[in-house]
Amino acid sequence: MGKEAAKTGPLAHRPDNSAFMQQRLPAWSPMLTTSTVLPFMYCMAVLCLVVGVSLLITVQGTQEMKLDYTEAGTCNNCFQFLKNVSNAGKSCGCQVVFTLEHEFKGDVFFYYGLQNFHQNLRKYMDSRDDAQMVGRMQNLKNPSSYCEPYIWDEKDVPIAPCGAVANSMFNDSFALQYQVQPGGPINTVPLYRKGIAWYTDENVKFRNPPRNKSQTLAQVFEGTASPPYWQKPVYLLDPLDATNNGFINEDLIVWMREAAFPNFKKLYGVLVRTQEPFTNGLPAGNYSIDIVYNFPVQYFKGRKQVVLSTVTWFGGQNRFLPIAYLVTSGLVFIIAIFLTVIWWKFGKDAKNMNE
Repeated sequence: MGKEAAKTGPLAHRPDNSAFMQQRLPAWSPMLTTSTVLPFMYCMAVLCLVVGVSLLITVQGTQEMKLDYTEAGTCNNCFQFLKNVSNAGKSCGCQVVFTLEHEFKGDVFFYYGLQNFHQNLRKYMDSRDDAQMVGRMQNLKNPSSYCEPYIWDEKDVPIAPCGAVANSMFNDSFALQYQVQPGGPINTVPLYRKGIAWYTDENVKFRNPPRNKSQTLAQVFEGTASPPYWQKPVYLLDPLDATNNGFINEDLIVWMREAAFPNFKKLYGVLVRTQEPFTNGLPAGNYSIDIVYNFPVQYFKGRKQVVLSTVTWFGGQNRFLPIAYLVTSGLVFIIAIFLTVIWWKFGKDAKNMNE
C-alpha cells in the first residue's frame, strides 16, 4: 500500500484532533472558597510564625563581637600615615585591645569586614580573567581585555592575576593575643588559616599553571608582574606555607568571590581548639590584635573591622531570615482577618450580597 497523500490546502497545518493537541486533557481546577482559603491562610501564618521564632531563637544562640579598628588605638597613626598617597604600598603596624565579657563556646570564626566597599559594581566584577585564574598558560601571558586597565604594567609585562578585583585584594594581617589578667602571661590564639575558601573555588575555579617537577612556582610565573597595589608577588603570598601560594592562595580565593552588598565580612581563620586554654572556645578575658595595617579605606570613606563569631546549623548571627518569616506571618494573618471580616459581613449568606 502506498503512503497516504500529504494534506494540502488551508487546513494542512491544523493540529491533530487529539486530547493533548486540542487541550482536552483532564486538569485540576481548584475552587477557591472561604472554607479552603481562610484555613490555609491561618495555617500559613502559624507556620511562618513557628519557623520565624525557631530561627530567631537559633540565631540568638550565636555570639558575636565586632571591633572597628580603622582608627582605634594605635591604628589611628596608620590611618593618618596612609592618607598620604606617597605611602601607598607601605606597611604600618598597630595594636588594638578589647575585652570579652563572656566565653565564646565552640568553634569561633575570625572575619575581617569592610564597609562602603562596593564589590558588586558590574565593571569591577567583570575586571578579572577566570581563564587565567584556572591556570591556562595562554592567558597567563595574554590576559583578557576585561582586566583593563590592569592588564600590563608600565613595562608592558602581563599582570598576574590581572584585573581590578585582584588588584584591590585586602591585605591586612592579624595576630590575636590572649591575656588572662593585666600583667599576666600572653598566649597567642592559634588560628587555622586553611579551609576558609569554598570547596568548588579551591578545587575547580582556581588552579596554578602546570609545571614540571624541576620548576618552582616562581619560575612558572616568570615574565609576569604583580598587580600595582600588591606588596609581594602572587607566588609569595604565604611565606609560611609553600602549598598556599599562587592562584590557589586561600586569602586570594576568598577575596575573589565578590560580596553582594557594600558592607560585608570575609573569613580569615578558624580557632584551633587543640591546646589550652582554647579547647572549649575563646575564654573571657583581655585580648589584643597585632595588625599589619596595609589596606587604605579613607579614599572611599570606608571602615575596617574584625568580627569574632560562633555559628550554629543556621550559620552566623544573621536575623534577616527570621524577621522575614515573622513579618510574612504578620501580613498573612492580617490579610486572613480582613478576608474573614469581609466574609462574615457580606458572604456568610447571600442576603447581604443581594442587598
